[in-house]
Amino acid sequence: MRSIWKGAIAFGLVNVPVKVYSATESHDIRFHQVHAADGGRIKYQRVCSECGEIIPFQDIDKAYESDEGVRVVLTDDDFEKLPAAEKHEIPVLQFVPTEQIDPILLEKSYYLEPDSASPKAYALLAATLERSDRTALVHFTLRQRTRLAALRTTGGILVLQALLWPDEVRAADFGALDDVAAPTDKELAMAETLVESMSEDFDPAEFTDEYQMELRALLDDAIERGGEKVFQVAEASTEGEDAEVLDLVAALQRSVEAAGGTQGTGERGSDTKKSSAKPAGRKAPAKAAAKKTSAKKAAPKKTPASESTAKRRDTRKRA
Repeated sequence: MRSIWKGAIAFGLVNVPVKVYSATESHDIRFHQVHAADGGRIKYQRVCSECGEIIPFQDIDKAYESDEGVRVVLTDDDFEKLPAAEKHEIPVLQFVPTEQIDPILLEKSYYLEPDSASPKAYALLAATLERSDRTALVHFTLRQRTRLAALRTTGGILVLQALLWPDEVRAADFGALDDVAAPTDKELAMAETLVESMSEDFDPAEFTDEYQMELRALLDDAIERGGEKVFQVAEASTEGEDAEVLDLVAALQRSVEAAGGTQGTGERGSDTKKSSAKPAGRKAPAKAAAKKTSAKKAAPKKTPASESTAKRRDTRKRA
């Protein structure tokens, strides 16, 4: 794993240096849009609706449109003026009983790794959270946005979970429930008996994504059989690549290189030098190409269509 953020947890007068890693990843198979007749990849261009020209990514700004149809364009300088928590610090705001945090508020999870020669302070905070059955509410700045987050521990590892702000959770108001009669004692007893008969300890390893497994088998079978819907893909030409967006990751990576950057990360607050002049973040660099990790399976001799599909799969992993 590659860290996406470096900083420190401000725990009273104690600073706990940490590295932040995404705790989850998607295993969904990604598809591209292609021309049904010949399997050619569909490409998109950023075309200005006013002048009709193709716009390079570095010349694109963000804009807001009001309900009255007024469009306001904001630049990097405008975002620099907005308030944000300190980029390199995760300040603890308060400790609350864990059961008081409604799971509906929970968003993406991140692992925190100690980033110092002595992880004693890290271990102390993790043990304290576990023994007190409390969760720390913190501020966490990632990609120019200050988030409210829950800091908890699992197996001695600190886990940061971004929280939705209260006004981002919709109120549930279903009139059909207003006049529902309360369950009788007999109904509740029978339902509780059923629940008890189906109760087990939770083991996530017992559950599998059968859809993705069947989809992978379908694709592998199609590769082996070949046919009119399996195509040999030629090496993509890079000529004119700046004018055409192959995908968002590639576009972002090119913009980082054009700005003189070396490599990017997916989600980040700041992993460079600490800045105290202005608190707001700058544009986040692009996500670096994922490191290829999967080993090749032993298989029968591949047909040209099989080699083509394998090449596309490798290309997607590098993207």
